[in-house]
Amino acid sequence: MRSKMFLIAVGLVSILALLSGCAEAPQQVVDAANAALQAAEEAQANLYVPDLYNAAKDSLNAAMEEINAQGSKFALTRNYGRAQQLLEAATKAANDAQAAVAAKKEEVKAEAQDLMAKAQTAVEETKNLLAKAPKGKDAEAWQLIQTELSEVEASWTAASNTMNSGDFFEARGKFQAALVKADSLKQELSDVISKKSMLSKKM
Repeated sequence: MRSKMFLIAVGLVSILALLSGCAEAPQQVVDAANAALQAAEEAQANLYVPDLYNAAKDSLNAAMEEINAQGSKFALTRNYGRAQQLLEAATKAANDAQAAVAAKKEEVKAEAQDLMAKAQTAVEETKNLLAKAPKGKDAEAWQLIQTELSEVEASWTAASNTMNSGDFFEARGKFQAALVKADSLKQELSDVISKKSMLSKKM
C-alpha cells in the first residue's frame, strides 16, 4: 500500500513539475526573437524589405500579448504554446528579412544610379534651354529659374554623397526629387520659349 502511495505521489510530483514547466514564459525564445529583429533593423531591413520586417515585428508583438495574457492566468492553467509558435515565426521572419536586404540593396542601388543619370541629364538640358532663352524684360524670371536650378544641382550633389556613403534608399529618394524638379523647370522653360517663338513669328 505504501509503495502504491509512493508511486502516486511521485506521479503527481512529475505532473506538477511538467505543468509548472509549461507555465513558464519562454524567455530564451523571446530573447532570440528580439535579437533577430534588432539585427534585421541594424541591417536596414525596415527600409529595404519592410514587409518581412513588419511581419517579424507583428509576430513578436502578438507573442508578447499572448505571454501577457497567459501571465495573468493561474499558474497551472497557463499555456505558452501559441506564444512559442509566434516567437519562432518572428525569429524566422526577422532572419529572412536580414538575409533579403543585400539583394534588395543592389536593386535600390541600380534604381538610384538610373535616377542619378536621368537627373543629371535633365539639369544639363535645362541649362542649355536657359542659355537659349531670350532675356530682355524676362531676365528676372530667368534668374529665378537659374536659382532654382542651382538648388537642384546642390540636391543632386547631396544625393551623390549619400549614395557614396552606401545609403542607397535615401539617395534614390533624393535623386527622384531632383529629377522631378529639373523636369519641371525644363518644361517651364520649354513652354515659355515656345510661346515667345510663336509670338515672334506672328510679329
